[in-house]
Amino acid sequence: MKRTTPAWKIFLAFLSIFLVFFIWKKGLEDSFQRPSVTPSLSFHQQEIALLAQPSVPSSLTPFLTGLDPKSQLVEGLREIPFDQMSERQRLLLAGLDTSWVKRQEALSSVVTTQSLLTFQKVLLDRDDHKGPLNSGFNGLGRIDGDPLLDQIACFALGGNNDQCISSSVSKVMALRLMLSQGVPVIAVLFGIGLILVSGWRFLRGSFAPWSELTPMPLTVLDMVLLVGGGFVILGEVASPILFSPISTSLSSGLNAPLQEAVRVFIGYCGMTVPPLLILRNQLNGLDDSDKPLNGWLQWRLNPWPSAVSNAIRGWAMVMPFVLLISWLTIRLLGDQGGSNPLLEMVLGSRDPLALVLLALTTVVLAPLFEEVIFRGILLPVFARSFGSIIGVVSSALIFGIAHLSVGELPALFVLGIGLAVLRLRTGRLLPSICMHALWNGITFTNLLLLGG
Repeated sequence: MKRTTPAWKIFLAFLSIFLVFFIWKKGLEDSFQRPSVTPSLSFHQQEIALLAQPSVPSSLTPFLTGLDPKSQLVEGLREIPFDQMSERQRLLLAGLDTSWVKRQEALSSVVTTQSLLTFQKVLLDRDDHKGPLNSGFNGLGRIDGDPLLDQIACFALGGNNDQCISSSVSKVMALRLMLSQGVPVIAVLFGIGLILVSGWRFLRGSFAPWSELTPMPLTVLDMVLLVGGGFVILGEVASPILFSPISTSLSSGLNAPLQEAVRVFIGYCGMTVPPLLILRNQLNGLDDSDKPLNGWLQWRLNPWPSAVSNAIRGWAMVMPFVLLISWLTIRLLGDQGGSNPLLEMVLGSRDPLALVLLALTTVVLAPLFEEVIFRGILLPVFARSFGSIIGVVSSALIFGIAHLSVGELPALFVLGIGLAVLRLRTGRLLPSICMHALWNGITFTNLLLLGG
């Protein structure tokens, strides 16, 4: 006999859809007001390129540093509105820009370190008709903790290559630059090769069919309550309010980077509670006799090496498409901003414990939780109800929108398709979790390479 759906459940589902529409609309609109991390990444990369140039082989210079990284950095600094420049950026501009007006304007702020005071004073005394002042260089102490500012100050005050360029710093920066730019290039080439091989197998008819998923005996209405009511309304809106006192209490007295990292970690943990409780309630209502041998989520933890290898293949194959759609989005629409604030935190943080908490959140918790919701539950139910293709596309679209960033939506949508296809191809949830963790981990590592 067909089971009837309670009226209260239908009411909650429609209420969830109504509220989610306005929450997502407001969140996507607000994303236009959030800054993009792209300018910061570009600026950090220009800084590293200038330091790395002496150690980069001439054959790789056009690809890694450009032919004139100093001019690129000056142009990048000039594009920053003066009132938005940090004191450090003003000092960099003063040391690199030969314009007396620009230099005087850049050095209008106050510095306290004695070596920087010397740097500031000598540059202010210079004009376009005077050469470097060796007396200024001799009076300048080394600027610890900032190799770029130290190098620029050294050259600006009359030092030569032997005095100003640190070979050890240059080599480290060259390595970081090669890793940050080389890994994506290798991944794209590897991914294109895998795509061509898969296409050839498909044309020959030897392409392995997708595995059959075993969805939970839940309805689309249940998915509305889980994702809309649990993930969005209770998770993204109500949980921050409820867990804010806890995170504030535990993070009080900590320094800024660690304080923010603790709040992010607790906030994300709190966000997972409502949907997981709803999921538990839904699972308790299922008949265990219908439960498949490998479980409703089809974890299939073993063999884990094949899960990891499939994750690497999936990551490499989706990389060309994500980079292409990201490039097209910027070319056609410009940088829409709305980057995840966590990216800027990782890029600018130097606190080891803060970075550990941020890594735990992005590389472990986020992939585990999001894959359970979107590829473990939502995708199989949608695939059964609407077909595999619509299931893949719709689950990927919901996954992208849920991150509330117009600028990142196209790339996240493509990534969601890749994760869903991997789930269907392997019939397991673990490879999708590993691929998601690998994607976030590479992004996290790249931010560390460019931000340190």
